[in-house]
Amino acid sequence: MAENENGAATTAPTPPQMKILGQYIRDLSFENILSQKPIEGEVQPDIQVQVSLDARKRGEGQFEVISKYNITSKNKNGAETLFVLEIEYSGIFKIDNIPEEQLHPFLLIECPRMTFPFVRRIVSDMTRDGGFPPLNLDNIDFIALYRQTVLQKQQAQAAADAETPKVS
Repeated sequence: MAENENGAATTAPTPPQMKILGQYIRDLSFENILSQKPIEGEVQPDIQVQVSLDARKRGEGQFEVISKYNITSKNKNGAETLFVLEIEYSGIFKIDNIPEEQLHPFLLIECPRMTFPFVRRIVSDMTRDGGFPPLNLDNIDFIALYRQTVLQKQQAQAAADAETPKVS
């Protein structure tokens, strides 16, 4: 306990706490398109990664955060698709002492940041086992991704509001 300037005892605020209770692959798909139809000439892969996030409450202080990754590799020379990997990875978290207004960004920034190394390993293993060099995903800026998602939702809401006829 700390003392304030009057000498009275004060309790320090309880720090935020996060515990990973479990994590697992919800869905996984890998398609090696290159093996189905041969490509003429030199293959130069162009990797595109799309990420989306979702969170839902499971119980008191427990949340499930789902990270969805859609990874496509296309040949730069001919734009033929080489492979497609889709993975949904879920983490179950126990979260305490987070103010309500900070909970949504916390769930969609900090939680995926904690599970990302596991997703990176799975993607590397899947691409290697699928007949390609292991793909080591670059780090993802989950703060920028969160801001982009919030901005898109605001723009979609503004567009919907503009299309709704006003009744006087």
